[in-house]
Amino acid sequence: MNTHWHDSLAALGYTLDEQGNATTGNSTSQDSTCLVPLTRQRIIRITGPEAQKFLQGQLSCNLAEVERIGSRLGSHCNIKGHMISLFRVMKQTPESFWLRSNSGNADKALATIKKYILFSKAEAQLSDDLVGIGLFGPNATELGAQIIATIPAENDGVSVEGEKLLVRVPGNRFECWLPAADAAELIKQLSQQAMLAGTDDWLLQEIRAGLPELNSDTSEAFIPQMTNLQVFDGVSFTKGCYTGQEVVTRLQHRGILKKPMYRASVTSTERPQPGQALHTAEKEDVGQVVIAAPTGAGQYELLAVINKEQAEHSDIRLGSAEGPVLELLELPYELDPRLFESKR
Repeated sequence: MNTHWHDSLAALGYTLDEQGNATTGNSTSQDSTCLVPLTRQRIIRITGPEAQKFLQGQLSCNLAEVERIGSRLGSHCNIKGHMISLFRVMKQTPESFWLRSNSGNADKALATIKKYILFSKAEAQLSDDLVGIGLFGPNATELGAQIIATIPAENDGVSVEGEKLLVRVPGNRFECWLPAADAAELIKQLSQQAMLAGTDDWLLQEIRAGLPELNSDTSEAFIPQMTNLQVFDGVSFTKGCYTGQEVVTRLQHRGILKKPMYRASVTSTERPQPGQALHTAEKEDVGQVVIAAPTGAGQYELLAVINKEQAEHSDIRLGSAEGPVLELLELPYELDPRLFESKR
């Protein structure tokens, strides 16, 4: 992590663990407008005259939509259609795209990109000089307008001002990405008008928006539709070829999705971990945790990929066949029922 950014957060009262999770002693509520340093994420820059062309041939999303709107979620898959990495792809300039990745998976994501970029007029590099601040709560829009006056009007919309990007994300929230020196001054300034919150507060907002995340423990575990990525236009079925496209498209048009992503809550003495197995009393490994965040003492909300048949007819348990039972919660969107129907 950028040393100047780390020191600035420490001066504001943040503690960072080895995974980059930021904690503060503040307690948030639904009425709180909050700032969160996005220390779990890093930026991979893709630059050059063929940056857009290269990404179009690699990622699951349509780069034409990124050009038009400003950003999209998108995955980089292996040849079997399983997601190696999951990005928010953001356009800075016609020859510069920023890929926001989970920090624990960023090195693998970069290494995979570099295997394919060799013969393109483009370059890829991790940029620790760029850091993020998340905004959520009742006055998030007003705070965003203090960063960049023109606020994106729709989800995935981006406003750009030099090396400063403001992205609207689901849940009436914003991500701001900018150089670390500018971010240190910005978060200090905005903290006079909003509460400083931690990584888990942002993760909970992501979970409630039904937004998936991949880290090193879940890399190559899921096909995009298993994490509901198509809901966010993170998968294009019309743009043409990209790595893993044949498997992803076959599932959409000829197969049956057996394991979608659910939102759930659980009471547990231990925090659910990404990749942790889920079971029923009769059957093992019916699903996996994607991400989880605490909501209170021993209480957690999570996103998990679960076998649909088991989720609808059995108690899903965390960790073992005798583990705590998950309570399934509503997602803020509906999945296309045709995904679960036979096309034959």
